[in-house]
Amino acid sequence: MDTIVNAEEITKSFGKQIAVRNVSMEVKKGDIYGFIGENGAGKTTMIRMMAGLAKPSSGRLSLFGSGDLVKAREKIGTVIEYPALMPGMTARENLMVEMKLRGLKDPKKIEEVLIKVGLADTKKKKVKNFSLGMKQRLAIAIALLGDPEFLILDEPTNGLDPVGIREIRELIQELNQEHHITVLISSHILGELSKLATRYGIIHKGELIQEFTEEELNRQSQSSLTVKMPKEQREKACRVMREQFSAREFQMVGEEELKVYGFLEKPGKVNQALMQEGIQVEEIFVENMDLEKYFLRAVGGAAC
Repeated sequence: MDTIVNAEEITKSFGKQIAVRNVSMEVKKGDIYGFIGENGAGKTTMIRMMAGLAKPSSGRLSLFGSGDLVKAREKIGTVIEYPALMPGMTARENLMVEMKLRGLKDPKKIEEVLIKVGLADTKKKKVKNFSLGMKQRLAIAIALLGDPEFLILDEPTNGLDPVGIREIRELIQELNQEHHITVLISSHILGELSKLATRYGIIHKGELIQEFTEEELNRQSQSSLTVKMPKEQREKACRVMREQFSAREFQMVGEEELKVYGFLEKPGKVNQALMQEGIQVEEIFVENMDLEKYFLRAVGGAAC
């Protein structure tokens, strides 16, 4: 089955408050799916419904192509919000307790997951003496005990220092690429997410406003010459770029911006050509669109 999560018109209400509205999204096998949104946008609510911690008010959710969500969730591992760990125990003892709670029998699994997350050498060290990054890796180890095919991580790098963030990023990449685990990761650290994700979904005020691939983001992230002008002059500006500069790659963004890929060293000549044709150039500049700018533009914000 190529589709891990298929959500169709999912809505979740808490009384009169709608947390998620008509969300349709798809996570495909092999993805590292970056789930992006501000605090309160609906990311965690949507994740909790996938994990079975909340029920949709309406809509349809299937996992691994199945509507039998209880059975399908046996293939899912989750780390949602702050991990619940027992600070007075070692990593192995925490894992042993989790094994007993789940009715898992194979003790070799404990060493397997400790090696996967890089905690095999912690020995008798208590969890209360772990760094935050080590605690996050232990939480991921607990999520891996059942050999999940799909791993859901809600803000796994929240509060970590740069070294801890890098360690979690490398662990997620290893789990995805070497152990073939599909991952959904929510994060507000967009620069870090852009180093990981292969597909993205942007949720804003409870609505999924866009899904796009890594390749689509890379195309949008090309350096471009951005020209701002009155919207009624944009078609004429496109004609000038085609005829005078043989430009083939350009696009209109919104109603008043023309993005031209190439000619970055010729803003003066482009400006002069447009003005000679009677086009009112309000602004012209070279722009590089990273994930943060892409997100801010998608939700109608502006970078400072």
